[in-house]
Amino acid sequence: QVQLVESGGGLVQPGGSLRLSCAASGSILRVNVMGWYRQAPGKERELVASITGGGSRNYVDSVKGRFIISRTYPRNTIYLEMNSLKAEDTAVYYCNAMIVSSGRYETEYWGQGTQVTVSS
Repeated sequence: QVQLVESGGGLVQPGGSLRLSCAASGSILRVNVMGWYRQAPGKERELVASITGGGSRNYVDSVKGRFIISRTYPRNTIYLEMNSLKAEDTAVYYCNAMIVSSGRYETEYWGQGTQVTVSS
């Protein structure tokens, strides 16, 4: 069974930084894309950043220049470096991946979510 495990969330003051991590494990044959979504109270879940196997990165406009997504292939782990955090970044952040495993065709997986709170 493929699992995504997230960590790194917490409470940070405006202007501060956090680094989120997401490790994919299981009978993984290929990871096509991994990314981070977030959902704030009363708002729809949105894609924050993604990275493909070829290294192409995409960011929502509101985080461009502040967040960086990266991936380490040996451990199928992605990171989200979050800098210059703002109150509007407060949300539950979810890791997401499209993965081909030994028992399934390409399947979408989600992490459990990690809370990021930006407040003074």
